[in-house]
Amino acid sequence: MGQLKVQQKKSGIGCKQNQRDTLRSLGLKRIGDVVVKEDRPEIRGMVQTVRHLVTVEEVD
Repeated sequence: MGQLKVQQKKSGIGCKQNQRDTLRSLGLKRIGDVVVKEDRPEIRGMVQTVRHLVTVEEVD
């Protein structure tokens, strides 16, 4: 499977608690943080929850 590069672009301050928790679960703590995760349905769902706060690229 491929991988997803997820970068936090906006702050979680002022967002709902579940969105802040999702950012933490992805391993994102501050603006500009980048993590590479496996492309799995669970990760896609987490990214979908915080899609307005992050950018996503597919990496091989």
